[in-house]
Amino acid sequence: MKANVFKTTLFLLCSLSFGGLLKAQEVHYELRMEKPQNHYFQVKMEISGVKDREMEVKMPVWAPGSYLVREFAKNVNLVIAKDQDGKELPVRKTNKNTWKITKGSAKRVTVSYEVYAFELSVRTSFLDASHGFVSGTGVFMYLAGATEREGTLTIVPHTSFKKVTTALPLDEGKGAFNYRYRNYDQLVDCPMEIGNQEEFDFEASGVHHHVGIYGPGNYEVDRLKKDMARIVESETAVFGENPNKDYTFIIHNVVNGQGGLEHINSTTLSVNRWTYQGAAYKNFLSLVAHEYFHLWNVKRIRPIELGPFNYDEENYTDLLWVMEGFTSYYDELIPLRAGYYTEGEYLRKLNSTINYVEGSVGTRVQPVAHASFDAWIKAYRPNENSANTTMTYYSRGAMLAALLDAKIIAKTNGEKCLDHFMQKLYKDFYKKLDRGFTVIEFRTALKEFMGENMDQFIEDFVYGTKVPPFEEYFGPIGVDVKYTGKEEASFGARISERSGKAIVNRIRAGSTAEEMGLSVDDEVIGFAGYRVSAKEVEGILKSLNAGDEINLLIARDDILLELKGQMGLYERPSYHFEFKDGEASEKLRAYWLRAQ
Repeated sequence: MKANVFKTTLFLLCSLSFGGLLKAQEVHYELRMEKPQNHYFQVKMEISGVKDREMEVKMPVWAPGSYLVREFAKNVNLVIAKDQDGKELPVRKTNKNTWKITKGSAKRVTVSYEVYAFELSVRTSFLDASHGFVSGTGVFMYLAGATEREGTLTIVPHTSFKKVTTALPLDEGKGAFNYRYRNYDQLVDCPMEIGNQEEFDFEASGVHHHVGIYGPGNYEVDRLKKDMARIVESETAVFGENPNKDYTFIIHNVVNGQGGLEHINSTTLSVNRWTYQGAAYKNFLSLVAHEYFHLWNVKRIRPIELGPFNYDEENYTDLLWVMEGFTSYYDELIPLRAGYYTEGEYLRKLNSTINYVEGSVGTRVQPVAHASFDAWIKAYRPNENSANTTMTYYSRGAMLAALLDAKIIAKTNGEKCLDHFMQKLYKDFYKKLDRGFTVIEFRTALKEFMGENMDQFIEDFVYGTKVPPFEEYFGPIGVDVKYTGKEEASFGARISERSGKAIVNRIRAGSTAEEMGLSVDDEVIGFAGYRVSAKEVEGILKSLNAGDEINLLIARDDILLELKGQMGLYERPSYHFEFKDGEASEKLRAYWLRAQ
């Protein structure tokens, strides 16, 4: 009986909404999921107040925060438009993500379509019999030229789903699952978890936090409340204020966790369901710290290109190394300040990040500013040669953040740190101007804050690929840096077993393997006249010394080839970090780390 009352109430609400009570100039959406097992969301959007005889509706091609054109229109089925009397209107698709509707004199147009949703990630949408997840840009079309219109959304969950978790504010007085948005950006910046997820709340830094968790896992709610609150409080301390009154976490417990995606007052986290113990749990808290830090850095402190958004095409910026890189630096510094890492653990993590960056071939090829700009065509589309030509703006950006933090602390004798520069960006651009900054404005702000010309730093390490003098930066704040790279015999190819065959899947540029003519996807059959497995050839190659002869029999496109060469040498750059003794360095180190 309760289910029947529930369905009847929702029917009346939707009927009233679509029956003419919609305010002029608003866009109202209705979201249904009639058969979750077929993975289709049904969407209606009711549009009024358009005076032209034609109108266009569009589906975004990307999801803000994830810099790849994903072509969400590929999941849209037949689009139908009707006027206020139910008469069908002509609809013509004019490009990959645009539908033109000939409305004539119709005062109100209802657009209906289905969206196939079967990719569970933090940036895409999903629906099955267990739950639904909505990433707005892949589900909700928008009226071209009218993304500033406000409106409402009614969600009609399948009868087996009882909860909706979202940061979108309720439309007061309209009952459950009715929401209001101030513009299209807000609508699609509030992901939605629909199902029977576990929910709980906690307070931190004067902000109410709501959490919805889908999927079983080894988490403990009371522990999450306490630990997530400590992360929030430590990050709020960086900026001195928290800009939200409410914040929502959506957590997906799955087999293959995919990280997180930030939103203006919410985030979605995708993690392995058994991640809530031991070292994996600290990594989870680091992920919480990363996405929550984006509340300031990206969603408010941002390049001018990242909001308001152009949903039709790529939004290019040189500054992802600041947006993601600085955030990556803080996502390990914050758990240290919150008491989850020891100083030694944190130093090893920083050391590991720097060794990864400097030990990568691509870091000498692709400047981090270029990595930022080319995220759309490279970062999310790696191939077998990417390690030779690219460097992630996450890790190299984190390294540069650490260098700047160390420089600021040393220069001010422990009076200021990178926190204060972040506060300056937050105050000068978000608080005062309510907008993002240009590359020039960012460089000017850095120069003003540092009190010195930073052009050489930017040219060498941001637009160039030079190796930083790590001892000069970290020595004054209590860290001894030693170079530990050395020449060793190296073949330079990764060979793994695939369907019982020894297959080459990566080759380092300039390596012995490349000089011999080995290619990715070659099958290694024999070594020095003997048949070998993937494990055997790997062991043989590791046992060779520089100058030893190499004779491989390979198959390429079913053609047998013999490759010969000599084992070469390779020096992979690496460093060892350890804390110095001494009162002066310990003072600055203590200020830098602020470990609990």
